[in-house]
Amino acid sequence: MRRAVGEFVALSDEAVRAVSGPGASHVALIEDAFGVLVETPGGGVSLSGDASSRRQARRALEMLAEHASRGLEVSLTDVRLAIDHVRHGASHWRATARRGAVAPKTPAQALYLEALDREHLVFGLGPAGTGKTFLAVAHGAGLLRSGEVERLVVTRPAVEAGERLGFLPGDLNEKVDPYMAPVWEALTAILGGEALRRRRERGEIEVAPIAFMRGRTLSHAYVIVDEAQNTTRLQMKMVLTRLGEGSRMAVTGDPSQVDLVNASDSGLAHAVSILEGVEGVGVARFASEDVIRHPLVGRIVKAYDADAARRAHA
Repeated sequence: MRRAVGEFVALSDEAVRAVSGPGASHVALIEDAFGVLVETPGGGVSLSGDASSRRQARRALEMLAEHASRGLEVSLTDVRLAIDHVRHGASHWRATARRGAVAPKTPAQALYLEALDREHLVFGLGPAGTGKTFLAVAHGAGLLRSGEVERLVVTRPAVEAGERLGFLPGDLNEKVDPYMAPVWEALTAILGGEALRRRRERGEIEVAPIAFMRGRTLSHAYVIVDEAQNTTRLQMKMVLTRLGEGSRMAVTGDPSQVDLVNASDSGLAHAVSILEGVEGVGVARFASEDVIRHPLVGRIVKAYDADAARRAHA
């Protein structure tokens, strides 16, 4: 019988403890995932198995060790995400935020971040509570802080006001803010209130309704279209064609929650149907198991999905 070849990965004692996990639970997952034997003889981790398996296990261990080196706790979720990313050949599995790394909490979130990092236009589709908007904002804020883009532009349709914002009191910000509350909450959590205020005053961050995108060309910007299921087909085409030189865009929404009078006019599902597969376009889909709010929310989403399926087949 041929003996499995081994290799040693040097890690600090702290990193070894983090990647091993309580009762070696993390190690057990890595062993099962890649078919290797993992031992911790001191000063690092010993891997035994074939070359391909060792290479994958080593990559997962290095990702987890890097995570621990930032002072972040390594959880079973992190281990599963690292395994998933290694298997899919992914490299980018977290976005930078004010308080450190914004780590994905489900494989779908991890693949979404990978798409945001790779493609020029990404559609994030799925129910509320899956982190679509927050992760897109975190990614855009990271690009803004690193200087890769000059502006972060977030837009969403103000369906409740019928886009007739002129009838509301106050200046543009006062008219728009009630509809942009989720976006402001995400930006505040990621950048901090003071940094957000400064960047907003300098024009580096702009939040506006879809109606205010018409006729513009957005160059060197990261654009997020939120609640995109409530855009019409004409609005969606208009906002997608705003992209200028050096710009990228994330479009998020739940195709099953359209608030338009004529739901069939929703621009989100239509855009995905004709653009999926086009070079430079990515589509990330979330399901009820990706909901990261209260556990009951996920069960509520599943119940509504089941009811919709029953009605569709009635």
